Amino acid sequence: MRTEWLLLAALTGLLAGLAVPVCAQESLISTGSYRGIAADRRAYRVGDILTVNVLEAARARSSANTDAGSDLRISASASTPGYQGAASAGLGASSAGGAETSRAGELRTQLSVRVLEVLADGTLAVEGAQSLIINGEDQRITLSGLVRPEDIRADNSLWSHRIANARVEFSGSGVVSESQRTSIVYRVLKWMRLL
Repeated sequence: MRTEWLLLAALTGLLAGLAVPVCAQESLISTGSYRGIAADRRAYRVGDILTVNVLEAARARSSANTDAGSDLRISASASTPGYQGAASAGLGASSAGGAETSRAGELRTQLSVRVLEVLADGTLAVEGAQSLIINGEDQRITLSGLVRPEDIRADNSLWSHRIANARVEFSGSGVVSESQRTSIVYRVLKWMRLL
């Protein structure tokens, strides 16, 4: 029995000396990217996505009127005992002109954008694009700009007029766009001022 105890003690000592240090346990949750269930869901870091409600309406109108006139009259008369005469001359000119231009455009859509950079003051640089193909007509909307975190609503959305340095571009290619293009003959005649 004593031999068994000595053998058990020796074996325990040997195992204790050879034991590999236990590694610290790693968490399955990354502390850098974890958000709790009740956490705010608004975008605030690189890679976050937010929805932009694009409602842009642009209207411009310009008009000019010109009205000018001038009048010059010269008259002379002479008389002698045997002759009496009079002469008069007049010169008058007037011009009037007017021009008016107007342009209107409107764009309504929803677009998701991604945070590309968080600036030192917390402002978010965002950019996003959306492509829509309808009957072979490819329409593309791109949006970029700077967003203040306080302008982002609780549902993680934002109105486009709240974006600083906003660049909204709407372009299309396809049958409809091609039909809107003027012919080369028309452009040459217009350049030659024949039309």
